[in-house]
Amino acid sequence: MKRINGMLLVSIIPFVIFVLLFLFVPLFFMLYSSFQGNGGSGFTFNQYLEVFQNTYYHQAFKNSIIISFLSSIIAVVLAVFATYSITLFSKKIQDRILVFANLTANFAGIPLAFAFIVILGNSGLFTLLFKHFGWDLLNSFNLYSWSGLVLIYIYFQLPLAVMLIYPVYQGIQVQWKEAAALLGASPSQFWLRIGVPIIMPSIAGTFSILFANAMGAYASAFALTGSTYNLVTIRIGALTTGDIFARPELGSAIATLLGLTLIIALLINEWLTRRIRRDLS
Repeated sequence: MKRINGMLLVSIIPFVIFVLLFLFVPLFFMLYSSFQGNGGSGFTFNQYLEVFQNTYYHQAFKNSIIISFLSSIIAVVLAVFATYSITLFSKKIQDRILVFANLTANFAGIPLAFAFIVILGNSGLFTLLFKHFGWDLLNSFNLYSWSGLVLIYIYFQLPLAVMLIYPVYQGIQVQWKEAAALLGASPSQFWLRIGVPIIMPSIAGTFSILFANAMGAYASAFALTGSTYNLVTIRIGALTTGDIFARPELGSAIATLLGLTLIIALLINEWLTRRIRRDLS
């Protein structure tokens, strides 16, 4: 037994080293840099003071929170109905749909932005096709606007939401539906009284994951709009790489505040989830 425990300890060492090097070390240097002056000129709170006093960064956090909240809500609502529809197919078809959802959930960043530009851009396939037939369906839509950003966010959020909610539907047993039907409950009554309360905590958890995923998104938004729209991740990227000159210390401070925002959002979600479960028990 001691030999087995020793082997397990040795085998976990590479994982621990990997976590330290790629998680805790960058996190430590980010926190350390956020309390440094420009050019690393000593300990100071000036970077955080500038973020709190500059309305430009306030707007960045506001825009990121709005687009993350909006895209997460829409993706969760669509995923609830889409996932239920998936469960009505045979097991073989369900597995294929989940494989496709897994692929699309990982299709993000620059390739996703390029795909949308090819399809819905100013000279995109559907844009030119609709103009050719005289249809005005896309005349009021601009891919490079706020609505285009929301559409892209929903696109890469929806498959992830489906994959997270799908196991919850599998936990709703057929016997429960049959028992409810024997007691005279209609399908709508079953879902309102039993189904929805069961999946509600998982929906709240899925929303928190989607919100964090959207808050940290960078490549798709930047590839589509560049610096046109003021988002937190784009501001961090601009300060780190530097359009004119780099200010990594200020970027580290904004990144730290972004992390705190996500932690607060997760804590609020955890509180709401516990409250929902307590009210249902």
